[in-house]
Amino acid sequence: MGGGGNTPALPPPTGDGEDDDDEGMLRMSFLEHLEELRSRIFKALAGIAIAFIVSLTFSSQLWDFVCQPAVQALKTLKFEPYLVMIEPMESFNIIWFKVPIICAIFLGSPCVLYQLWAFISPGLYRRERRWAAPFILISAGLFILGGVFAYFVVFRYGLTFLLSIGQGNNVKPMISMSHYFDLFFNVVVGVGLVFELPVLIFFLTLLRIVNPVFLLNHSRYAILAIFMIAAIVTPTPDVVNLMLFATPMCMLFYVGILASYLLVLHRENRRFPWQKVIIITVAVLLLLAGVLYLAITKYGYKPVPHWPFLIR
Repeated sequence: MGGGGNTPALPPPTGDGEDDDDEGMLRMSFLEHLEELRSRIFKALAGIAIAFIVSLTFSSQLWDFVCQPAVQALKTLKFEPYLVMIEPMESFNIIWFKVPIICAIFLGSPCVLYQLWAFISPGLYRRERRWAAPFILISAGLFILGGVFAYFVVFRYGLTFLLSIGQGNNVKPMISMSHYFDLFFNVVVGVGLVFELPVLIFFLTLLRIVNPVFLLNHSRYAILAIFMIAAIVTPTPDVVNLMLFATPMCMLFYVGILASYLLVLHRENRRFPWQKVIIITVAVLLLLAGVLYLAITKYGYKPVPHWPFLIR
């Protein structure tokens, strides 16, 4: 009796599970969030500025690269392969300012994405912060891949189509540098941003805003939105160029669902169902092979060793 000093002490917390994750989350006030946001924006802009200075030393070569689709399209249509300067400052503004900016956007994208992750990471669990390197590499890679796809496929074919509309009707193209660059910027950067769709889906899943079941149940609305975005971003109104953009976007949407599913499996400590995936993959490949067979045998298409790899 009266031996209160002999009461056994409670065991210390083990640090496992959600409690340990909660301890790993940083708590910040509203003003601290604003200060952190200001700091991250400044560092992101500093990264873009450094990339701009580097790009500025190659302005002439970069302009040759940017105007190459126009030169090729004009040569294909038997027109003079030149762009025109309407205003005295137009050439300086485009070659020595705007072209390095678009190059800096792509070169500086890893820095911008890192600052974005550094801003949101304090609100994530400790185990979720391990996705930092994959997030930055995949996001920057998809953005650059989208720009490459726009440059070599969407923009080239769209520009050739637009310039060919007036051919044979006493129309000779005279393309100003400003109008050409504005179209180039909108298409290349726009497609690059749209290629971030899988990362956006993964990020929304990471924040528990969406889940794979929700995405699959509402996939028809997402596909409709993709075609609407494609109709806006694609520089031509024809169906072929619309499909050139919309088809990979639909594929990226389902890649995003797969990434979301993998994240959910990781959270729930479940294994990936490889057997089902292999069966579905084989079924899709057989379907594509059947479509290709019909296109060649019934509709007169033939394969060629260059894009679009199938022509009539």
